[in-house]
Amino acid sequence: MKAYELLFFVNPALDPETRLAVMKRIDNTIAEGKGTVDNVDEWGKRKLAYQIDKLVEGDYTLINFHADPSMIAELDRVLRITDAVVRHMIVRRTDVVE
Repeated sequence: MKAYELLFFVNPALDPETRLAVMKRIDNTIAEGKGTVDNVDEWGKRKLAYQIDKLVEGDYTLINFHADPSMIAELDRVLRITDAVVRHMIVRRTDVVE
């Protein structure tokens, strides 16, 4: 298993239940691929560098996890079709020794 980090943001006006549903869906997708979530860091509201879909702020979350490289494409697909997620980025972490 390799170490990855997922950074995504949602509209800060979303209700907490919708935000929790997004987190649950990400957790389930990682778990279905036999991965493990190491750390979830909620950054909160941050100003965007430029306006996206009429938003000037986003509610950011950073997730560190271990997963098989083959399931990253599935996680990316799930995030793309999740309407609440405005933008996301998954990168492999090189600072973790495996």
